[in-house]
Amino acid sequence: MDLKQHIRRIPDFPKKGIVFRDITTLLQNPEAFRYTIDKFAERFQKKSIDTIVGIESRGFIFAAPLAYKLGTEFAIIRKKGKLPYKIVSEEYELEYGKDCIEMHEDAIEDGQTVLFVDDLLATGGTMLAAARLVDKLGGEVAGMGFVVELDFLKGREKLLKYNPNYDILSLVHYKSEAE
Repeated sequence: MDLKQHIRRIPDFPKKGIVFRDITTLLQNPEAFRYTIDKFAERFQKKSIDTIVGIESRGFIFAAPLAYKLGTEFAIIRKKGKLPYKIVSEEYELEYGKDCIEMHEDAIEDGQTVLFVDDLLATGGTMLAAARLVDKLGGEVAGMGFVVELDFLKGREKLLKYNPNYDILSLVHYKSEAE
């Protein structure tokens, strides 16, 4: 299945010159959504994964059903100030400033293997911060799954520079903003 045909292209959103890759159209198609979850499961089912971690907010959409399908724990990473219990946090650089993500300190136990799932890999900043959170908790990253990767923003390179052993799967690739 060609998932690209199920992703809407919205020019100049959220600002002029950016093309937004809207996955809501993929979610509206049961076959495309099922195919997405199945492709993640095929790639990662043979790895020894203890916990699947979804990144706020669209990562939750794909991570939760994948955790159900693979029979693993499910944990979440949220933006600053959204979690009610004791947290660990990680700041990361944005184009214009900084942001912060957080995770409950008991979401990952020492030695657990983690699979991250998110909708989009762009610059890699959020996912790198997520990996650092898991490192702080003593977990081990078993892999990373993305629905869409914007290859021209070089996020994969940033992640592999941090750890060249990361197993990264992106189901859809865009080589340029114009594509």
